[in-house]
Amino acid sequence: MEYARIASRHFGTKHHEYYVTPDDVANAIPQVAAVFDQPFGNASAVPAFYCARMAKADGIERMFGGDGGDELFGGNERYAKQHVFELYERVPRLVRKALLEPAVFNFPGGERVRLLRKARSYIEQASVGMPARLETYNLLGRYGPQQVFTDDFLAAADIGNPIATLERNYGRSEARSLINRMLALDLQITLADNDLPKVMKACELAGVEAAFPFLNDRMVAFSAGLTPQQKLNGTQLRWFFKEALRGFLPDAIISKQKHGFGLPFGVWLQQHRSLQQLAADSLSDLKSRKVVRGEFIEQLVGTHLKEHAGYHGTMVWVLMMLEQWFRHHKA
Repeated sequence: MEYARIASRHFGTKHHEYYVTPDDVANAIPQVAAVFDQPFGNASAVPAFYCARMAKADGIERMFGGDGGDELFGGNERYAKQHVFELYERVPRLVRKALLEPAVFNFPGGERVRLLRKARSYIEQASVGMPARLETYNLLGRYGPQQVFTDDFLAAADIGNPIATLERNYGRSEARSLINRMLALDLQITLADNDLPKVMKACELAGVEAAFPFLNDRMVAFSAGLTPQQKLNGTQLRWFFKEALRGFLPDAIISKQKHGFGLPFGVWLQQHRSLQQLAADSLSDLKSRKVVRGEFIEQLVGTHLKEHAGYHGTMVWVLMMLEQWFRHHKA
């Protein structure tokens, strides 16, 4: 919020603030679930809706979204992370397999040495090929599809198709650099399946039109002419974009880290009765659909959520929104 205030002061704009509350979330969940034409599990659709609703109340009919900027100029944190993992691939294979990996994984008592644990984790992740490495953080993958879904659902589903689709699209790119291959994939997958639908449907629900200046054809063509290093300079994100706007934007904004529109849903779920009731009712009804294992839902709510509310709350949100979508679309 402080960065928004800095920008407002810098450009002399009329600033508006609103803090989304747990009650706001509970009230918006059925509406947000209903407006999408397929189940949508990104919780940031809720604050996006309230942002658009505020604008509508203030007489705004059309809003500009910054979506596409990260995919054109290298702004997502995962680009820097994958660059770090790629460095390991540049180490000669013989050195990796005959020297580094045996030393790291066979060191006596290595699991008790923090530096060695981090080295093991780094090597394990770096050894996964792209684009599968992008999915090592996938929540469903961490649980395991067999633990989440019922046998009947799994029998009718191709659980290998999501990663196969990623690999197919990633392989089609003619780019030679890692950053450009990742950007191309995100334009096709992340932007098309997540970011744009989120903003467009949130605005639609609020009665506001959404437009995306970064996705103008000329802007996309301009981005294509930049070098990989101008997008990701080592681990510096959006290097060209930031340098080009230095002196126009306040230095504090140029140097700040990226922040999303996420909600602390799992934490709020521990404390607020309205959210607890909505989540409990949704997950209870979801059990009867024979898609998600009842025992997984019980373990998720009864054990996992208490262990790490922020992490496991994401899955509670996804399953709750799945059930809410089913209800509103009479599925």
